[in-house]
Amino acid sequence: MAFTLQFTKGHGTGNDFVLYADPDGTMPLTAEQITAICDRHFGVGADGVIRAVRSANLDAGAAALAEDENAEWFMDYHNADGSIAEMCGNGIRVFVRYLLDQGLATLESGDTLPIGTRAGVRDVQKSTNGFQVDLGRWKLDGGEPLVRAKELKVARPGLGINVGNPHVVLALADETELASADLSYVPRIEPEPIDGANVEFVVPHDPLVTDGVGRITMRVHERGSGETLSCGTGVAAAALATRHWAGAAAPNQWRVDVPGGTLGVRMFATQDGEHVGLSGPAELVYVGTLELG
Repeated sequence: MAFTLQFTKGHGTGNDFVLYADPDGTMPLTAEQITAICDRHFGVGADGVIRAVRSANLDAGAAALAEDENAEWFMDYHNADGSIAEMCGNGIRVFVRYLLDQGLATLESGDTLPIGTRAGVRDVQKSTNGFQVDLGRWKLDGGEPLVRAKELKVARPGLGINVGNPHVVLALADETELASADLSYVPRIEPEPIDGANVEFVVPHDPLVTDGVGRITMRVHERGSGETLSCGTGVAAAALATRHWAGAAAPNQWRVDVPGGTLGVRMFATQDGEHVGLSGPAELVYVGTLELG
């Protein structure tokens, strides 16, 4: 049966999404429908689709409510190929902007809005340049997987970082090498992670640290979406990996340049371990309707 989908298009530093409201959880899209929507030639075009559903009306939302009873809204996120993703750092900022725009939630300066995700509840606040999200505890995934990418002459060792979803970060020599990588092809990771991983290619600025803030430039190939202009959790993983390589004197504040703009990363101590935060803009571009079969 055909139905009309009312949607909003938004982005965070060029990482773009189609968002729609389904508070009662009665309008899930199929993987085929999501793929068609995200197609940049025959559909709307996006890196993923985000459904706004109340946590109480989604099986995955039960864990979010058990973690925080105030996590009313769940970010049901799917990659451009229709596959489910645990979290999206740019997407959650755009998601909160959408909830506020639709009158589905309120967020005053200084307050926190908890959002349910498949990686757990994530707390979002307003910031000077948009929104900031606490991505929670992070961890090293261990090992030094080798990454092969088209137009990079040799395989490079990467560092596995998990910030609620899996990443492999590798350092390149300079901007020229970074530009040469052809990320229209899926990078090969050896050994291959069971659930795949996002892959970040990083070049440090020279100097690496200015006024106590670390600076790096990054490109990313996202699992299930291909190369994107930005990846919020990837930005956090790249900053964490660079700090790890730089050693104990490295700062906890970072600015990460991606093709779509610049994002901020902050590492900070909490009672349950070190957390990593992400800050940056979230824009809503246009609204529309789609007839879906």
